[in-house]
Amino acid sequence: MKSSVQSPASGAGRTLVCFALSNEAGDFRKRVGIRGDISILITGIGKANSGRAFRESLEASKPDVVFTGGFAGGLNPALSIGDVVFETDDTKLQKTLTNADARPASFFCASLIATTVAEKEKLRRTTGADVVEMESEIIQAICRDRGIPCATVRVISDAAHENLPLDFNKLSRPDRSLDFIKLLRAVARTPRTIPALLKLHRNTKFAAGRLAEVLEKVV
Repeated sequence: MKSSVQSPASGAGRTLVCFALSNEAGDFRKRVGIRGDISILITGIGKANSGRAFRESLEASKPDVVFTGGFAGGLNPALSIGDVVFETDDTKLQKTLTNADARPASFFCASLIATTVAEKEKLRRTTGADVVEMESEIIQAICRDRGIPCATVRVISDAAHENLPLDFNKLSRPDRSLDFIKLLRAVARTPRTIPALLKLHRNTKFAAGRLAEVLEKVV
C-alpha cells in the first residue's frame, strides 16, 4: 500500500497529521479543507508501513508538530466507543489536548489486530496499557530522535468488552491492507457476521467524527 500526503503551501508553518487509513482521516480532511498549514499523511497499517512513509515524508519537509491519529481498540474497560485519548511527552501538547476534551492514556503498539475480548484482556494484563493500536510507536520514536513535538491521538472504535466480528488479521494482504476478496468470502461463509460488521461500520464512522472534532481544535 502506497502512502499519500496532502501537502501545505510552500514555506508555511506545518502540522503533519498521520493516519494509517483514508477512512480514519476522512472527517478530519473535510473539516480542515485546504488549510495551507496542515498536511495529512496516509501511512498504511503497521509499524513497518508507518515508519517508512513517515521517514519519506520527512525527507521532503520537516513539520513543526506531528499528530499520529486514527482508530484504536480499548483495553481499559472504562473507555467507550468515541472516547478520544492521547499520549505525548510534550507538556504544551498535553495541555492543548486536555483542553480539547481528549483524555491521557497509555498505549501499546501491537503487531496484530486484537480481535477478541480474551486478547484484549491479556494485553491489558501484560502491558498495563489502556489502548492498543499499530502505528504510533515508530512515529513517536522518530520524532523524539529528531526533536519534533509529537502526540498520539486516537479514538476508541471497539471497546474492551467487544469482539470484532471477524479476524481481520487473516483477511489482510502482506502489506497489512484489507483484502476485500477475502472479506467477501469470509462474509459469504459466515453471513451471521453481517449485522456485527454493519455495527462496526457505524461505530467507526462515529469514532472518525469524534476524532476529527478533537483534532480540529488542536491543529
